[in-house]
Amino acid sequence: MVSLCNHYSDIRRVLQKMLVMFSMFTLCAFLFYLLAGCCNSLPLDTVDSIAVKQSTQLFYKTYGESFEKNVSNCTNGIVVPAPVITSLEGTSDSGSENSNISKDWIAVRRLPQALILGVKKGGTRALLEFLRLHPDIRALGSEPHFFDRHYARGMNWYRSMMPKALDGQIVMEKTPRYFVTAETPARIHSMSKDIKLIVVVRDPITRAISDYTQIISKTHDIPSFETLTFKNRTTGQIDSLWSPIWIGLYAQHLEKWLTYFPLSQIHFVHGERLISDPAGELGKVQDFLGLQRIITDKHFYFNKTKGFPCLKKPEGSSKPHCLGKTKGRTHPKIDTEVIKKLKDFYHPHNLKFYQMAGQDFGWQ
Repeated sequence: MVSLCNHYSDIRRVLQKMLVMFSMFTLCAFLFYLLAGCCNSLPLDTVDSIAVKQSTQLFYKTYGESFEKNVSNCTNGIVVPAPVITSLEGTSDSGSENSNISKDWIAVRRLPQALILGVKKGGTRALLEFLRLHPDIRALGSEPHFFDRHYARGMNWYRSMMPKALDGQIVMEKTPRYFVTAETPARIHSMSKDIKLIVVVRDPITRAISDYTQIISKTHDIPSFETLTFKNRTTGQIDSLWSPIWIGLYAQHLEKWLTYFPLSQIHFVHGERLISDPAGELGKVQDFLGLQRIITDKHFYFNKTKGFPCLKKPEGSSKPHCLGKTKGRTHPKIDTEVIKKLKDFYHPHNLKFYQMAGQDFGWQ
């Protein structure tokens, strides 16, 4: 009997060592998972707490209970205490508190709290990619076009498109067509009166040329930019209904939004500065969203070949992350007389937009 008890005592020591090793292994695995970027929204102390607590409870449930029953036979009915499982969260024993912690870390699909509305060829893709660096932002990569094309599918469909997010993270998406579609302000307002709206604006002439450059990359044998710019080139009348020109009438589009949302809920990103000073523009966006300024200068470098900022090499990747090949296309050379006509055309529209937006973007 003494030999048997000694045997169980040895087993108990082995199990205790295994418990410690198992807990350390699990903790290391969670730390590796965190550093790999898969869990970067969870505070480290919370991750440690959940890892250690759950792993030790599982280990003891599997092995400890049967051992306890056996060893009690060798101690005249006095049960050897189970290994103590402590929580790094604190000393509270409240079940409701643990339940709240669990709920905080359950990712769910929610409707967005912020939208990048536009404008097309203004830098919306760059802004979205840069914002996705922030651990408190969960952004949909594709353009859902819900409020302009797929509204009939309903809010449940729209919600199903969103990425899962933890409590406290901001869900967002970008669809540049929203800004110029007449129906979208009312539709978005009916979803959320408090939603935050972001608009990337760029010199409307440069934007129009970029828009045309994209068009000819997809559709060949279309007239020149100069030809499409005018209703009648002889009289010099600009065709304001041609989409690349019409989108740049920012004041006209903004009027519809201000009918439903106060200017305080709309943030304008300066498209040119997004290229020359991405960290500065991202800092303002983070402030607007009520987030800590985590995205800074250290995340960017300027790619002279593309003429755009790129994200520096992330950990675990062999190369920096730049925007796709479709970004930074070479623009066709436009007749200087046409550029002058466009400057004269846009000048009053730009001044009105500056007044409405409360800032001067400096487009000449």
